[in-house]
Amino acid sequence: MPRKPPAHPAGRLAERCRSDWEAAARKRGFLRIAGLDEAGRGCLFGSVYAAAVVLNPARPIRGLRDSKQLAPERREELAAQIKQWAEAWAVAWVEAEVIDRINILEASRLAMKLAAAKLEPPPDFLLVDALRLDVPIPQQALIRGDARCRSIAAASILAKVERDRALAEWDRIYPEYGLARNKGYASPEHLAALRRYGPTPQHRTSFAPVRLLGYQKALFEEA
Repeated sequence: MPRKPPAHPAGRLAERCRSDWEAAARKRGFLRIAGLDEAGRGCLFGSVYAAAVVLNPARPIRGLRDSKQLAPERREELAAQIKQWAEAWAVAWVEAEVIDRINILEASRLAMKLAAAKLEPPPDFLLVDALRLDVPIPQQALIRGDARCRSIAAASILAKVERDRALAEWDRIYPEYGLARNKGYASPEHLAALRRYGPTPQHRTSFAPVRLLGYQKALFEEA
């Protein structure tokens, strides 16, 4: 008889970053519970990243929370600890060209699926930040999961750290866009560079600011 996914832990304590969902899954017989999250969904530049993390309940990691609530130095520290102490972890990404072709929501799902598929041993239950994935694995989508669930928070940290490192590399290639500072988001500096230089091959041309500013630059050059 197939096992049912764990119920949503009720109560106000679920609003904190806790292990309630992982514990509920283990009580139902699941052994390898992976948290999944993405980073860079709202950016104008580059790939969307995702991570999958199976935490070790015997080696709890202090300070896990939504990556956006952490200073960059603390994210780096926690990322190193997650990689050392987790039972399994993986990072995957989907490039801008694919994002433009299938849309950012589906690209985020695809990046999460790729990350989950890279886990060894494979997970038997998924805790996913806000989304459901088209995979034959029992799963639970948690709204604001990165702020409430420790496994998802760990995934958010790895995805954010890996994407920030990639943006620092891209900044060396395209220094005029300030990517190391704005991380690909629509900062005034980034938008001004788009108006002046137009989009790079790594910009998401399906995103309105890139599409419109690139089009305006092309018109200006033709005039």
